[in-house]
Amino acid sequence: QVHLVESGGGLVQPGGSLRLSCALSGPSLQYYTIGWFRQAPGREREGVSCVRSRDGSVYYQDSVKGRFTISRDNAGNMVYLQMDSLKPDDTAIYYCAAAFMRTVEDMCVEPRGDYWGQGTQVSVSS
Repeated sequence: QVHLVESGGGLVQPGGSLRLSCALSGPSLQYYTIGWFRQAPGREREGVSCVRSRDGSVYYQDSVKGRFTISRDNAGNMVYLQMDSLKPDDTAIYYCAAAFMRTVEDMCVEPRGDYWGQGTQVSVSS
């Protein structure tokens, strides 16, 4: 079983930045693709960005390309989402998830995950 804990959410003004962190624990983490997802009120959960350490592949949703950057530490125990140039439309609960042996596209587009964190609120407002 993989356990995920998100942190780093908060309130920020449009154009500002936040860095989300996802702490991972459990066996065989190197085989898991890790993704960030978000869900705004009244909307379905959507994949934001996913990363697979085994081949270095990365996926970004079109709306965040050039603004968000996903990264994973060498030990594989932490995954980050650097969010710059934030917009009000980025307001949502952000979740971290792990999916066993999935491609980044498969995980982020579906979206799908085998294990999920509890979520962290990101609010972008002036």
